[in-house]
Amino acid sequence: MRERHYPSDTPDAEWAVLEPLLPRPACCRPTGGRPEVHPRRNVVDAIRYVNDNGVKWRSVPVDFGIPWRTLFGFFQRWRASGDLARIHAELHEQVRIHDGLNPRTVAVILDSQSVKGAETVGADTRGFDGHKMINGRKRHLTVDMRGMPLTVMVTEASPHDSVPARDLLFRLSLTHPEVTVVWADSAYGGPLADWARTRLGLTLKAVPRRKDQDGFAVLAKRWRVERAISWVMRARRNVRDYERLISHSEAHITWTTITLMTRRLTQPPRRPRTNSHPVEPEKEACKPMPIRLRTELPRPIRLAPAVLR
Repeated sequence: MRERHYPSDTPDAEWAVLEPLLPRPACCRPTGGRPEVHPRRNVVDAIRYVNDNGVKWRSVPVDFGIPWRTLFGFFQRWRASGDLARIHAELHEQVRIHDGLNPRTVAVILDSQSVKGAETVGADTRGFDGHKMINGRKRHLTVDMRGMPLTVMVTEASPHDSVPARDLLFRLSLTHPEVTVVWADSAYGGPLADWARTRLGLTLKAVPRRKDQDGFAVLAKRWRVERAISWVMRARRNVRDYERLISHSEAHITWTTITLMTRRLTQPPRRPRTNSHPVEPEKEACKPMPIRLRTELPRPIRLAPAVLR
């Protein structure tokens, strides 16, 4: 076994949680196959290294002992087979049970994030977000009330948030039929709320900005998904979008959330919050300044008559 000295390496406690969830090797399946040469733990450590440090696949350090093509093959096969999504779903349930909650959540929070696309992103899978002036892709994220990511979808940055949200809500209703309430900002309101209620049976509630809000303010429920987006951005591979395929972008975000949940499982459970999160109170309505009216006409200015010469 290689010596683990990178911050992204899997500790023994996290490996004990993650190892039973990995797919069985091909040699252990009924179809048969050759035994794997490289240890699974080294494969997971190398994928997490690429995801956390944002290096190229060709730049993987040699101390992992795995050729970069073999490592990328593991990354691609686990994504295409659905094993990566299965691992994410099972870890999400374990985290909720670990915190003393119901393994299935009924309320989620939805939001999106636009990120710049590198030159490796093709023109057919990128767009321009005119609102945020970003040329790249847009990530749509749903989290539970604890902020744990539930569903991730990557699209072009050009469409309005309500357009790809239909696909995201449809995926959410298929994979998590227990969800009944979705919180989002005002961009997801209007016809999308009626469509979600009639077609999917979801109640889409908007959390608009305050009328007196000037700059940034902590809004109820929406701060949880904003915090989850900041967690995703801690991995340098997710700071920009470098992937040619959208599915690979989603896989990197999924690996980031898997690392987040395995670390959460190795820590003491978090107590449920008894009081609501402190939200900035609304400012008191400013009284209009009184208008002073003049009741007396101003005195006329009398000029001295010009001296005639």
